[in-house]
Amino acid sequence: MAKRSNDKRPKGGLGRGLEALFEDEPQIDETEEVKDIALAEIRPNPYQPRKAFDESSLSELANSIKENGVFQPIIVRKSVGGYEIIAGERRFRASKLAGKTTVPAIIRQFDEAQMMEVAVLENLQREDLTPLEEAQAYDMLQKNLGLTQAEVSKRMGKSRPYIANYLRLLTLPTRTKNLLQHGKLSMGQARTLLALKDKSRINELAWRVVKEGITVRQLESLVSKMNQRSERKEKKRSHKSIFIQTSERQLADRFGTSVNISENQNGKGRLAINFDSTDDLNRILSLLGVDLDNE
Repeated sequence: MAKRSNDKRPKGGLGRGLEALFEDEPQIDETEEVKDIALAEIRPNPYQPRKAFDESSLSELANSIKENGVFQPIIVRKSVGGYEIIAGERRFRASKLAGKTTVPAIIRQFDEAQMMEVAVLENLQREDLTPLEEAQAYDMLQKNLGLTQAEVSKRMGKSRPYIANYLRLLTLPTRTKNLLQHGKLSMGQARTLLALKDKSRINELAWRVVKEGITVRQLESLVSKMNQRSERKEKKRSHKSIFIQTSERQLADRFGTSVNISENQNGKGRLAINFDSTDDLNRILSLLGVDLDNE
């Protein structure tokens, strides 16, 4: 039975007072015991913001556990039918890979709010989250705990603008968020894309950034030029009917690119759907249900 000293259990809000939980050698008070708990009885933290774990890193940790065992106990709480992880999911997963049946653990009493904060803090302090996962974690704290941005920033030890910039990432379209999640776009590139006035063009520009290797500085210049063109188009659009303007916006949202509808006095007109590459054209044709392979 292992015992260590001088750790205080958190009470109420957690905030920056939890650093001791995440040191390489967590401290526990004299009443806490390190027990071997069956892996089959343990479930991951339901509020874990990290969606992906590096397989090679887990494999290395598993090999170390095979040879040396788990030196740093995970922290869990008792739940219905077993235990839930508070901190230490990597060690839990690696222990499974190593073929272990038990893992050393400390059992603590945590409520739902504390579980959420610990899950976010543990990953932030180890820089394990992608920008999108970090944004989703702050959003979860706001919604589930009813916090304001200012309250989240105080609890996380971050500035309010820092939190706001991350939360803005959640307004990106799905395809662009996927590029950010998989590391194809950087935080700086994603933030610059948010400055684009024509939101319907974010996806196509994001893909161009990835394909052409456009830097943040180059992207800032490109977005500025595109915004200037958008302003000129808006002036022209102001002479169009509400029906035409609404139709253009709906079609732009549908195809993920800019759309222009021109109409003459006889009620006839032209519909133009812009594309930036052959791949982009094929994407639009697919949305239209056009299968050129079968023509």
